[in-house]
Amino acid sequence: MKTSTPTQPPERRDRLLREQVHDTYKQRGQLKEPTRCPGCGAVYHKGRWSWTAEVDDNAQETLCSACHRSADKYPAGEVLLEGRFAMQHKDEILNLVRKTEATENKDHPMNRIIEIRELGERLLLTTTDTHLPRRIGKAVQAAWKGSLDIHFDPGGYFTRISWRRDE
Repeated sequence: MKTSTPTQPPERRDRLLREQVHDTYKQRGQLKEPTRCPGCGAVYHKGRWSWTAEVDDNAQETLCSACHRSADKYPAGEVLLEGRFAMQHKDEILNLVRKTEATENKDHPMNRIIEIRELGERLLLTTTDTHLPRRIGKAVQAAWKGSLDIHFDPGGYFTRISWRRDE
């Protein structure tokens, strides 16, 4: 390392490099406004997708990232609900999950559940984004306690939530 002088700071070699997030479904650049999604009807307006924007019949159409992920069955997040309690109270838990999704989807049209599957003694939910799984996991834990494990993979743009309660 070079010695520092009053006019020049020492040379640094410990720079932090930012890793890039790799999301193949992320929109590249801005879309022409207004643009409507033919799959769900969401409208791209003022730089974001929304349900409330008005659109005329001459609007450009393109598939939004949530519809694209759903069609490809390629989730950005998953929630695994395990244990006897989860299976005994499956209907109540799924009602809370759907309510959480509806609340989130009202302001964020790209946050949706792709699929809910029953895998033996477990429920697996897949989502189109990385934020909805955490909100679902937190809502289920707040309502019924249990253990919650949250794992976010920033490089792969994926969130995995696991909630378990046996009794």
